[in-house]
Amino acid sequence: MLRLTTRLLAAASAFALTGGAALAQDATVQEIVVTAQKREQAALDVPMSLTAYSAERLEELGVQDFADVALFTPGFEVQEQSPNNPGFVVRGITSDETSAYSEARVSVFQDGVSISKAQGSYVELFDLERIEVAKGPQSTLFGRGALIGGVNIIQRKADPSGFDGYLRAEGGDYSYALAEGAVNIPLSEAFALRFSGRMRQRDGYVGNALGGDDFQSVDSWAGRISAHFEPNERLSSDFIVNYQRDEPAGTAFKSGGYSPTDPATGKVLAGRGASEPAALRAPNNFEGGRELGLERTVWGVTALVDYEINDALSLSSISAVRRFDSEETFDPDGISLNLLTGLNDAVGEQWSQELRLNYDAGGRVRGFVGAGYFHAEDRQRLPLQFDERMAIAQLAGVLNGGPALGLPATTPAPEALFADPRFIGQLVQGVAAQASGGRLLLTPAQGQAIAANLRANHVEEAVNTSELDSFDLFGDVSFDVTDRFEVSAGLRYTRDDKTTGFGSRTVGGRSVLGGVIGASGLAAGGSPQGLAQANAIMAGLQSPMVQAIPTLPMFGLTFQPTSALGTPTEREADNSGFTWRLVGRYKLSDDANLYASYARGRLPEVLAASAPANPYDPARFAEIEAETVDSYEVGAKAALWDRRLRLDTAAYFYDYDNFQTVEQQGTLFVVTNAGKAEAYGVEAQAELAVVSGLDLFATYAYSHARFKDGAYDGNRFRLSPDHSLSLGADWRFAALGGEVSVRPTYTWQSKVFFSDDNDRAMFQQPPRALVADNIQDELQDAYGLANLRVSWTAASRPLTLEAFVNNITDEEYLIDAGNTGDSLGMPTFVAGPPRMWGVGLTWKFR
Repeated sequence: MLRLTTRLLAAASAFALTGGAALAQDATVQEIVVTAQKREQAALDVPMSLTAYSAERLEELGVQDFADVALFTPGFEVQEQSPNNPGFVVRGITSDETSAYSEARVSVFQDGVSISKAQGSYVELFDLERIEVAKGPQSTLFGRGALIGGVNIIQRKADPSGFDGYLRAEGGDYSYALAEGAVNIPLSEAFALRFSGRMRQRDGYVGNALGGDDFQSVDSWAGRISAHFEPNERLSSDFIVNYQRDEPAGTAFKSGGYSPTDPATGKVLAGRGASEPAALRAPNNFEGGRELGLERTVWGVTALVDYEINDALSLSSISAVRRFDSEETFDPDGISLNLLTGLNDAVGEQWSQELRLNYDAGGRVRGFVGAGYFHAEDRQRLPLQFDERMAIAQLAGVLNGGPALGLPATTPAPEALFADPRFIGQLVQGVAAQASGGRLLLTPAQGQAIAANLRANHVEEAVNTSELDSFDLFGDVSFDVTDRFEVSAGLRYTRDDKTTGFGSRTVGGRSVLGGVIGASGLAAGGSPQGLAQANAIMAGLQSPMVQAIPTLPMFGLTFQPTSALGTPTEREADNSGFTWRLVGRYKLSDDANLYASYARGRLPEVLAASAPANPYDPARFAEIEAETVDSYEVGAKAALWDRRLRLDTAAYFYDYDNFQTVEQQGTLFVVTNAGKAEAYGVEAQAELAVVSGLDLFATYAYSHARFKDGAYDGNRFRLSPDHSLSLGADWRFAALGGEVSVRPTYTWQSKVFFSDDNDRAMFQQPPRALVADNIQDELQDAYGLANLRVSWTAASRPLTLEAFVNNITDEEYLIDAGNTGDSLGMPTFVAGPPRMWGVGLTWKFR
């Protein structure tokens, strides 16, 4: 890999010698100053794979959210089902688990404060100083959760040096509207305030076939207040308050196997394509009448203090408190029938403190030591509501009503059919006979008696909780062995004290369908005792007083209850470990560097919890060993042709042990240990100032990420394309009394799977799934997106007018597939945004 990187740099240097003279002398590529190593450095001199964006570049690219950032960052992918459920992917590793006890693999930071919990990590990107995306294990620099990378959002702070600000307004199709602004107010030479905010709204791009709000909409507003206080040259402090509220319409979990229909008549309303209208709804009686959609609030308070002790030593402090509240109601079956409805109700609180002593006397040695404490309390409640009559029809494969109605297999029957005890009674007979291996043969009267007791609104609820206390000791030192050769080493020790809780319950009564399935399983064993128990349960399920029989087990359908109230029981665990990095950087010149690194990344041990196998048994807890990765990387960075050409290349190899993945168990998703895995790849990014007024850029990433052990051996990592690239240009010229800028971009990625099981049928059979899924269709083939932005900036005033078109060719693609409905044999698909256009106006003032 070192040979490959050296050759790339040598080729670029040779081209520079032969062709550089053709370029205009006043064209340069902007160099960004970053703080990835806890000190200010040019990005060129940072010995790691790092992509950084200044505020100006983010504005030029039209970046509004993390998904936009990922389009132009090699090795970085972002999936946004909703602001409540994002997926961050770095070099094949995905971080998107929402359970209270989960650990983030890709850390997201806001001014050095971890905001990595999935429900609270997706924040609006406005009034920023820059964004840094660091790839590779960065635990010693970023923190305990940076197994394979970290994303740091550096917000613009208040500045006493002068008054400034901006106002921006945009509008477009799908009723798109954006209002954004900031104002910086210096109140003295030592004190300043900055106020900034954003409102962003857009109608959904997946139509609602039943009327009402369209799906996949945007409805967010966010505000920030920051204060800067610098009473003398030694002390500097920033105090920042962030607040965000999101209320988008529901996620478009669109069934791929069933057409959208009118639930009353069964009339087909649209096609089955993910981009076509969806017929989704929540029952009127679900959770007090909740509608589909998200209500999320995120707020945080951060204090940053830097104190210069002397010319060599300084002390940095980061203090923060943060909270999110989110409630997302969703229709996971993907059809208009109220077969299954769910709610992800989560609350998280955290506070943290980091102290770091920095040393830099201007000599050969520099570095820091520090300590940190992180406390988090999280709670997630997951109520699921079933119509058991519809569920048994899906289990029997006759959701279309069977041959008697004559409907296509892809058309769900009208909901009135499922109130017919004769029809449902036949299904009960069939399911019991098949699941028991022919040992449970019910009469029509018995089948109808059970059918009459199936619940139209059976509710089950699981609650998982977590309390975490994490302590860190860390240090990092860089030593100039010679004027050209630098060695850096870092070490972090982390200790975690965890308490995980879990409780589950059935609400309002037992699941009659769960009882049928449970009894059939007992009979299938073939023992006389099992058959006797099965017959006794079936007799109880036929009684009109089925919910009042105390001796009948309190069956659940998707998970069994731990108690009548489902109060969480708790288990404690502690875990500790070391992570480290060793890096060598060789300075070829002031404008070129080579580096090589070895690092150990670590995802802390997870204390996972799940429902019991039998009603009222204790919850099951499992300690999932800490996942580790040994990372080997070489890279080169250069600024050539008088800094008109910027090149960054890196090649890496990762060796994983105890790889943590998520396995489907019924309608639940459980963290498990998948064993060994590996990933290797190459990344490159280039930026060229061709002439004054014309800049080109390009990125490319190759990532071969595969499981190497266990049942998933040979499978690809989910959400990880083998190849991805981006191309873009910025052409500026004088016209109409100002400057016109034309910025076309194109991004492309190869095929991805949406789950680690790669949608292979062998992993989607009972008991993993309630209904088998034998079709491998939960993937996205290669696709590309072309965007264009054109702006005009007046020469005489700080006014910019802009027009933009995203996804010019109206490419249809998926951002997710499978989901909870997959366990019912009803995989759902979420479409990506179609072509959208808009215009905007920006006014900057001083």
